[in-house]
Amino acid sequence: MTIRHDGLLVDWLGYATTRIEAPDGTVVYLDPGRYGVLSGEWEPPGGQDLPHPEPQDEYPKDGDVVCITHDHHYDSDALTRVADSEATVVVYEAVDASNIDRDVTPVDELPYEVVRVDDEAHVSAAGVDVWSVPAYNEPDGPHAKADGSVSHPEGFGCGFKVGIGGVSVFWPGDSDALDGFAELDVSLFLANIGGSVVSDRHESAALAEAMDPDLVLPVHYNTIDILTTDSGEFAKDVARRGIPVVLDEL
Repeated sequence: MTIRHDGLLVDWLGYATTRIEAPDGTVVYLDPGRYGVLSGEWEPPGGQDLPHPEPQDEYPKDGDVVCITHDHHYDSDALTRVADSEATVVVYEAVDASNIDRDVTPVDELPYEVVRVDDEAHVSAAGVDVWSVPAYNEPDGPHAKADGSVSHPEGFGCGFKVGIGGVSVFWPGDSDALDGFAELDVSLFLANIGGSVVSDRHESAALAEAMDPDLVLPVHYNTIDILTTDSGEFAKDVARRGIPVVLDEL
């Protein structure tokens, strides 16, 4: 199902993959791929009947801009499925194929224009503004282990705010619901609600209330075991807080 928001067409395609199309046809993909969601091979974790987009295996290669937040979301095969031949790929500086235990093409060998960013960057490509922001699990936060270790330490990844078609879209990547996110001016909030190693539905609902976007669309849940959650209860929670919310699970 395609979500329409202020002229944008937005699709959650599974895992963290989100496609955003502006009225002029410009297309941005955020964190495309993994777990077979873009190759038609994904299966629900544990065979459960969980709300989640059906996997697809054919794409128009229409991505003008593709943004990658961190190693866990880097899937070079999926990227080539969705990127236009003249696409610009905006990649967080710490993404490194040598640290990834999957078969991926090194970023500097991709057949696209690649722009590396830190977590305080602003770049423009294809008429799209992309800002990177710090994103991580706090060592004393809700998703840290007893020894303070975390799955997403500071400096491992980033979040992205995208300005496309005159609309601001925020994807925090894999992160806690950091206080700084609430300071961003955001029209569409792509909420990370899977819990476990990222913000859960309760934390993201509270963040949505503090951020006060025009619309909340949750993504990055029910793809794998550690990200299963109740999206319907999240939507109810956000709606009770007076924030418009929508689900894209078909």
